[in-house]
Amino acid sequence: MSVEIETQAKCAGEAGHSGPEIRSDVYVRIEPSERGGIAIELESRVKPYYGESIRRQAEDVFEALGVKHAHVAIRDEGALPFVIAARIEAAARRAELSQGTRVLPARLVLPEPSPRDRMRRSRLYVPGSEPKYFINAGLHGADGIILDLEDSVHPNEKDAARVLVRNALRAVDFLQCERMVRINQLPLGFEDLEEIVPESPDLILIPKVESPSQVLKAGRKIAEIKANYGMTRPIWLMPIIESALGIEKAYEIATASEEIAALAIGLEDYTADLGVVKTATGAESLYARQRIVNAAHAAGVQAIDSVFGDVGDMDALRAWALNSRAMGFEGMGCVHPAQIAVIHQAFAPTPAEIEKTQKIVAAYHEALQEGRGVVSLGSKMIDPPVVQRALKLMARARAMGLAETTVE
Repeated sequence: MSVEIETQAKCAGEAGHSGPEIRSDVYVRIEPSERGGIAIELESRVKPYYGESIRRQAEDVFEALGVKHAHVAIRDEGALPFVIAARIEAAARRAELSQGTRVLPARLVLPEPSPRDRMRRSRLYVPGSEPKYFINAGLHGADGIILDLEDSVHPNEKDAARVLVRNALRAVDFLQCERMVRINQLPLGFEDLEEIVPESPDLILIPKVESPSQVLKAGRKIAEIKANYGMTRPIWLMPIIESALGIEKAYEIATASEEIAALAIGLEDYTADLGVVKTATGAESLYARQRIVNAAHAAGVQAIDSVFGDVGDMDALRAWALNSRAMGFEGMGCVHPAQIAVIHQAFAPTPAEIEKTQKIVAAYHEALQEGRGVVSLGSKMIDPPVVQRALKLMARARAMGLAETTVE
């Protein structure tokens, strides 16, 4: 078969979205042709200002992909260059014109590597197929931003979303937020890892984990990719347990890899697995949440609670988050930016707690300086576990900017 006939046999490829309700995205349709170069038909609300720039970028992407002839329709809805490049690449792949070829935007300077024990009070989910949410995600002040490739992405959009998320990791400044990606269930998640690991995310969330082997397989894949690219920067793991079987194996999962920084629970899938309704009080999931907390602390990793789905009920969210902290969780998920401040407040030590803790720590230091083995505060003896708990609380308060840094 000749090259011309093979080209004719290829179908058109599409990616992205356009329309009155769409913003920060672009629709691209690529129809392979035999001759005529790259013929671009461009529609954009900013065409008088940026039309030529969009056209030049498209031509550069096609050149990098090795595509010489195609009819291209571009309908721009205010997309930034990294989005335009991702949509063109995805459409070209779907048209079978650029398998294995990546066109990468310029990479911003990477932030400092994320510590394994960094504060993770809140993690904001951002759909990986919706670029309109990417740009300002860091401004909301969550401890982490999750670029989600799993539940929030339609099955037909998985391939295009991973290209978009890959480009976002390179081109978007998420400020002080930890840069997280939730991959799909394995084995589909392996394809996500191939695309995103080279861009150095801080943490990978592994969904629907039911056995240590799933964590080990993902970890081996990440290590393999890092080795291929000569990467030494840490990429932490957060398995999400979302089933009855996973809950029963929580400790085994939490200790499956030294790269695990936290263990999370997903209550929507867990309650569905039980066949019960998820409620605002969480009575139906109390055992599972306690099991996660105990397993995580036994393994020396953070325990992270599920999201709270009712974005309109801040009082219920506050009650849930306070209860979550009291149980031993160190953070939870967010499905809307408005939830972040409430969660941060709930997970923060209260002024009364800080005052009491400061007195305990001061009494502890005084006993050390005087060579006393017994620590007392007033008429009460303070046991070593109480001191350790106080030291942890003060460290957390300082990390949140609620207490001055002192030498311990």
